[in-house]
Amino acid sequence: MRKLTGLLWALAMAILLIPPAYGVGDRAAGAVLMDAESGRVLYEHDAHTPRLIASTTKLMTALVAAERAEDLEQVVTVKGEWLGSEGSSIYLQAGEEITLRGLLYGLLLQSGNDAAMVIACHLAGSEEAFAALMNEKAAQLGMKNSSFVNASGLNDDNHYSTAYDMALLAQACLR
Repeated sequence: MRKLTGLLWALAMAILLIPPAYGVGDRAAGAVLMDAESGRVLYEHDAHTPRLIASTTKLMTALVAAERAEDLEQVVTVKGEWLGSEGSSIYLQAGEEITLRGLLYGLLLQSGNDAAMVIACHLAGSEEAFAALMNEKAAQLGMKNSSFVNASGLNDDNHYSTAYDMALLAQACLR
């Protein structure tokens, strides 16, 4: 009887200590919950309306860079003309040498717009050429309502995506 009482007591405490589960809210302008393995949409809210995507752009920048780079340990020498991006920065200096891996860390962990520009110019020659690679990758992923014009996510009327397309990008990044 003591064992049963102890088991019931432990079960009651576990139930009381487990926080309640709340449903997915719809305060976001657009949202998608997608199974990463199958791509099955589990929840969506205004998932196909194009919107500004800001620094989530950097996921595409990182994906394209990782696929295009021959070696992430390759040392990149920062050129002065690649600097001067507005917004967040990892404070790169002209002439500084940094690995592509280091740039990716600065891009993703610090949201460095300067890192985005250096990656783009190093791998494609210019930000415009890199944006073309980003759009090519978006098409390959089935991102039908997305357009990229820069590597950092700075606002531009021609730089946008949808919640659904960003879920496709996230799925590709997880792979």
